[in-house]
Amino acid sequence: MTRPGSVFSTVTAALTVENYRFLQSQVYQHSGIVLDDSKHYLLESRLSPIVRDEGLHDLNALCLLLRGHGPSPLRNRVIEAMTTNETLFFRDAAPFQALRQEILPEGLRTSGSRPLRIWSAASSTGQEAYSIAIVASEVGLGLGKSRLEILGTDLSEEVIARAREGVYTQLEVSRGLPAAMLVKYFTRKGMSWQLHDSIREMVRFQKLDLRNGVRALGRFDVVFCRNVLIYFDLDTKRTVLSQIYDALSPNGYLFLGAAETTLNVHEKFTRKVVAGASVYQKVEG
Repeated sequence: MTRPGSVFSTVTAALTVENYRFLQSQVYQHSGIVLDDSKHYLLESRLSPIVRDEGLHDLNALCLLLRGHGPSPLRNRVIEAMTTNETLFFRDAAPFQALRQEILPEGLRTSGSRPLRIWSAASSTGQEAYSIAIVASEVGLGLGKSRLEILGTDLSEEVIARAREGVYTQLEVSRGLPAAMLVKYFTRKGMSWQLHDSIREMVRFQKLDLRNGVRALGRFDVVFCRNVLIYFDLDTKRTVLSQIYDALSPNGYLFLGAAETTLNVHEKFTRKVVAGASVYQKVEG
C-alpha cells in the first residue's frame, strides 16, 4: 500500500493491494522470483512502459487486462520485464581469472577427447557468456577448436534475441570491458559495437526456466549462475541448485554471486577458493 508522501508516480500510487498481490503471484508462478512488499518502485520502473504502450491509465488497468486474457503475449511481456536483471562484461573479475588461470587448463588436461562445456545459466543480454568466450579465446580455445561449448540461457525471449545479435551500446561496452578487448573483439556499428563473429559463434543461446527442463541440456563442467538465487525463495533455490547439481559433471564447478551460497540450501557442494575466487564444486554421493 502506498504511504502518505510517497514519491511514486500515479502509475504505481493507484495500484490496489489486491492487484499488487496478483502481480506478485504472476511473477512468482512464471519465474520463481519473489517480489516482497517493498518492490512498488520496481513494478513502476519495469511495467510503466507497458502501460503506456498499451494506452492504459495505470497498473490496475494492466492487471484487469491480464486477468481477462490468461496466457498471452502481454503476460509474457510483463514477466520478461520483471525478470530482466542487470548484467555487464566481466562482472566481478575473480571468476574469469579463475577460469583463465586454473579451470580451463585443468579441464583441458582431464576432459580427454570430449569438449569442455560451460553454461551461463542466467545470461540476460549475453555479456557473461561472451566474457567466458573471450577468456577462452585468449587461452587458445577459439572457434573451430572443437574443445569448448558455451551455452547461455534465460527466461526472456527478448534478451535472448539481443544476446544472439551481439550488438551493444557504448555504455554497455564501457562497463567492465577492457579497452584492449573492445578494440580486439568488436567493430563499430553506428552508435553501437558489434561483437566479432569469431566470439559470437562460440556461444549458443536458448530460452530456459531454471526450475525445470535442465536435464535435456546435458552435462557441464562449469556453471555460472550468479546473482540469480537472491531473487528466489528457499524452496526455489533448492530446486534450482538441485537442477544445477544434476547438470554438473563429476567435480564440476558452480560460480554464484558474491551474496549467494549453497550453505543450508544444498549440501552436496563444497566451497573452495580457485585463483582467488570462491567456487562451489560438485561432491558425489
